[in-house]
Amino acid sequence: MDKRFFDIIQLIKQSRNNAIKNVNTELINLYWNTGEFISKKLELAEWGDSVVTELAKYIQQNEPDIKGFSDKNLWRMKQFFETYKAFPKLSTLLREISWSHNLAIFSRCKTTEERAFYLKLSKQENFSFRELDRQISASLFERTMIGNSKLSTVLREPNSGITNTFKDSYILDFLNLPEPHSESELQLGLIRQMKKFIPELGKDFLFIGEEYKLQVGNSDFYIDHLFYHRGLQCMVAFELKANKFKPDHLGQLNFYLEALDRDVRNPNENPSIGVLLCKDKDSEVVEYALSRSLSPTMVSEYKTQLPDKKLLQQKLHELFDNEDN
Repeated sequence: MDKRFFDIIQLIKQSRNNAIKNVNTELINLYWNTGEFISKKLELAEWGDSVVTELAKYIQQNEPDIKGFSDKNLWRMKQFFETYKAFPKLSTLLREISWSHNLAIFSRCKTTEERAFYLKLSKQENFSFRELDRQISASLFERTMIGNSKLSTVLREPNSGITNTFKDSYILDFLNLPEPHSESELQLGLIRQMKKFIPELGKDFLFIGEEYKLQVGNSDFYIDHLFYHRGLQCMVAFELKANKFKPDHLGQLNFYLEALDRDVRNPNENPSIGVLLCKDKDSEVVEYALSRSLSPTMVSEYKTQLPDKKLLQQKLHELFDNEDN
């Protein structure tokens, strides 16, 4: 690009983006107000259900230039308003994402907490509709909430800033791995599909390299995958295990974290974090192994197929029930 024109091009792009945002906000406002109008008419028994169908037909016949107001969409607008009317704190977020994103969230998510999670994440991660749809199907909310409870003692500290960053399990269905498969096949698959792996981790993750070399004394050691997390401002080491978690796996990961912090970490960066990514794990064994760990680590599973959402929801309910008791 010609440097003489850079500033004006940026100005044009920014104004265009602002215009698109304003149009989207007005569209969401319109759908919200329409849903509110219909909801109140039905609530006060001024309208019956059939009137909504009559309204849709009237718009179609008399205002052909007005699109998107079929009876099905009018009912969706009513549901949209009624879903969020008691939660004004979510109002701003609703207007910062598209109608298709909103539709996916309020129609597919079952709780206010789950909806709030995806609303915030859609804005934060700038998800495309396809990415959002996949993450809901892959039970990102349940996996993240469960993951928050499976951190080592250091990472559970209130000021660690780690909440919602890591997951209890990662969905790697895009790798198409054979069963069984080796750690080298897993590692090679992730390298080839890094563009799909990064969104599964979260867009704040920046890939540094695979087989990252550490030299300690006269020996060389290699971290499977090393990332940097912009929000946490620290390196994140991923170690891959194509089998079930064993407590002695943590010793290797802790050693890598110590080497990173002593020899690689910059003074302005936070202590490195380790994630042990295993094919399978026994939650009780993980809990015992992490209970006295002084390193910022967690143990996660990877799945090669989309998870059973009902099973994850059951696990999440059990987790919340245990915390209440």
